[in-house]
Amino acid sequence: MQASFQCFTNSPFSKHDSPLTHYPKLTSKIHINPSKKTPLPRKLAPPRPKPMPTPPPPDPVTFLEPVRPKYPHHLNPLQKLAASALDKIEDSLIGFFEKGKSLPKTVDPTVQISGNFAPVQECPVHHGLQVVGRIPDCLRGVYVRNGANPMFVPSGGHHLFDGDGMIHAVTLGHANQASYSCRYTQTSRLVQEAEYGKPVFPKPIGELHGHLGLARLGLFMARAGAGLVDGSRGMGVANAGLVYFNGSLLAMSEDDLPYRVKIKPDGDLETIGRFSFDDQLDCPMIAHPKVDPVTGDLHALSYNVVRKPYLKYFRFGGSNNGKKSRDVDVTLDQPTMIHDFAITENCVIIPDHQVVFKLSEMIRGGSPVIFDKNKTSRFGVLSKNDADESGIQWIDVPNCFCFHLWNAWEENNDDGDRNVVVIGSCMDPPDSVFNEHQDPVRSELSEIRLNLKTGKSARRVIVSGMNLEAGQVNRALLGQKTRYVYLAIADPWPKCSGIAKVDLGTGEVTKFMYGAHRFGGEPMFVPQNSKNAGSGSKDEGFIMGFVRDERIEESEMAIVKASSMEQVASVKLPRRVPYGFHGTFISEQEFSGQVL
Repeated sequence: MQASFQCFTNSPFSKHDSPLTHYPKLTSKIHINPSKKTPLPRKLAPPRPKPMPTPPPPDPVTFLEPVRPKYPHHLNPLQKLAASALDKIEDSLIGFFEKGKSLPKTVDPTVQISGNFAPVQECPVHHGLQVVGRIPDCLRGVYVRNGANPMFVPSGGHHLFDGDGMIHAVTLGHANQASYSCRYTQTSRLVQEAEYGKPVFPKPIGELHGHLGLARLGLFMARAGAGLVDGSRGMGVANAGLVYFNGSLLAMSEDDLPYRVKIKPDGDLETIGRFSFDDQLDCPMIAHPKVDPVTGDLHALSYNVVRKPYLKYFRFGGSNNGKKSRDVDVTLDQPTMIHDFAITENCVIIPDHQVVFKLSEMIRGGSPVIFDKNKTSRFGVLSKNDADESGIQWIDVPNCFCFHLWNAWEENNDDGDRNVVVIGSCMDPPDSVFNEHQDPVRSELSEIRLNLKTGKSARRVIVSGMNLEAGQVNRALLGQKTRYVYLAIADPWPKCSGIAKVDLGTGEVTKFMYGAHRFGGEPMFVPQNSKNAGSGSKDEGFIMGFVRDERIEESEMAIVKASSMEQVASVKLPRRVPYGFHGTFISEQEFSGQVL
């Protein structure tokens, strides 16, 4: 989602809990034999207790403090004068009113980027990392995970999704060798703000609320009109999804084109730039495109919050040099938050839920992302080969909001009717990621059955009473019937205390818990044998992901055997790795085909 979490801790982001020093409890028992007059010592002297090792000091929270704007060198004197005037307006008017306004937790920076959600500095490659256990041979390659890492201290409201994109990479090699690095994705937005010396692009979730949000939007338009910033080169943060397609690693957020990031031979990362698929893409792409494991095609959606068509579907060929299909415009009554979708062998499954964009709400002083109670959620089933939307079949699924969909497939029911089965996590309240609620968040793994003959739907909860968010099935089985799904146990929300392997047929849950004061994120499943990765319903493979021990202030990458759900290895990391969003694994063989 994203990541897709909000942070509810109330501690300020500059504060870290320090563990107390504990001492062992000493007891003694004296046995006296009355037949033997053995004198007792006057005083027992127990051995001095050894204190527990002092944990290392916590890594500092790292922002670039806004400085006196230096202004890009290419600005002429009039532009610099306009820049200075607009900065004064921002500081004296917008800043003044923002200081006196209390923020909801969903956009309060002291909540959203506190603790291990706080940003870190870039880290060059560290080789020869300590490895506990043995890294399985099938994991030779690079694990990369995206996340939000704001470069500057927020000047106003800030949502976790607003942070600048940073990728963390762990390279696993021969002889149990591992290295680590993390780098910002050098988006156009980040580069321009670094030149300016302060945030100048509006944050779409944290700042665009109410009248002050309109003021910030107007301020940005004034800066753009004066040529101080250029939104035409992209405004996205590329902080959510990652996909490796046709030899290119792409970082994505749904408000821009993807960014191509190169993995260097030594394990470092380098941003190549915005990726338009050879000038075939001219619109944003959502952060969860799907690679069809059979055809190699990349399927994607793009939504627009301002003008129609509000949604379109397209794909890129996996075997014809990435040639793009024609756009299929999908008619929606209003712009809708569509963060994820699903594919089957023959179809694309499009959710049209009740979380929508209404920019008019800002005029009323509210958030433009709202839950529309009058709308009925539905799913659209579109053939991958359709040239237009005329063949799409919409089926109502009332009161259903899935921020993420884990898989979908086609099958016949007992009556012989063709069904599409969708596996996702249904969230309630639906807009809890964006708006504050008194009710606790519930995200329950569910099965949604769409009967293509009757046009009816049925929904059942597979695992109740447990928040399951962020995860995946075996990628080699995407679009096909799967037995297992691997998900983060999002408890206490939004932190993740373990991994759940769920048998979708029986509902049986097998857990791997990180332990006290330890939390992770999205689990990444890698099959043990890539040649037979898509065969059968077995769970032969390994799960990997970052884990943070908040008591001793250490980060690691844990490796868990999927069949037994027991840890087999861990890679100790040299820096703090914040909680983040989504990742992928690039095998040694795939990496050898990277476009240079």
